Amino acid sequence: MNKTLAAGLVWGILGVWHAGQAWAQGVRETARELVPQIQPALSAEAPPKGASLPGPVRTLGWEQLIPAGWDPFKDLRALNLESLKDNDPKAEEALRKMRKLWDDAPINPVLLGQQVRLPGYVVPLEDLPEGMKEFLLVPYFGACIHSPPPPANQIVHVVLDKPAKRLRMMDMVWVTGPMSATKTDSHMGVAGYRIEARQLAPYTEKKR
Repeated sequence: MNKTLAAGLVWGILGVWHAGQAWAQGVRETARELVPQIQPALSAEAPPKGASLPGPVRTLGWEQLIPAGWDPFKDLRALNLESLKDNDPKAEEALRKMRKLWDDAPINPVLLGQQVRLPGYVVPLEDLPEGMKEFLLVPYFGACIHSPPPPANQIVHVVLDKPAKRLRMMDMVWVTGPMSATKTDSHMGVAGYRIEARQLAPYTEKKR
């Protein structure tokens, strides 16, 4: 990899986490700033009428996918990225370390096996005539497309039981189904979770 490009990617990743003075805040506060419109409390909403899933469905916000006590900023600060310049030969090494930290980000074991309902943006993994059956669900607009992938515990691999037509890049949706810890390494990013989706619906904000 070109060293200047590597350094540029490092700064690109930093730019995502610096948004809204994110560096000085915890990752949960960062998630709320990036996607304040999709942060329902764990039991804030009941599943939509007509839900056919067995057992209770829990509506999640993205901060709940992060295990208690995990702080990516501790590891990022240890890399001393702010000291690197565009032509620094250590830029590529720092990028690899940082990417590995994010790709190995721990999941929240409390959620595994639960029927969950999670909102997010669509990042397609395929483009088939019959529709889309697999995609990544991400917490903020542009993730994996206009900015580097977020940590693996902020990416969910969604597998639909049947292809969905008219689903497009960065569409905002609700996904409902059982949550597992199946890790997926795709060309768009590493997902730490998987939802075998039984329901898919457009996201709309509640009127206040």
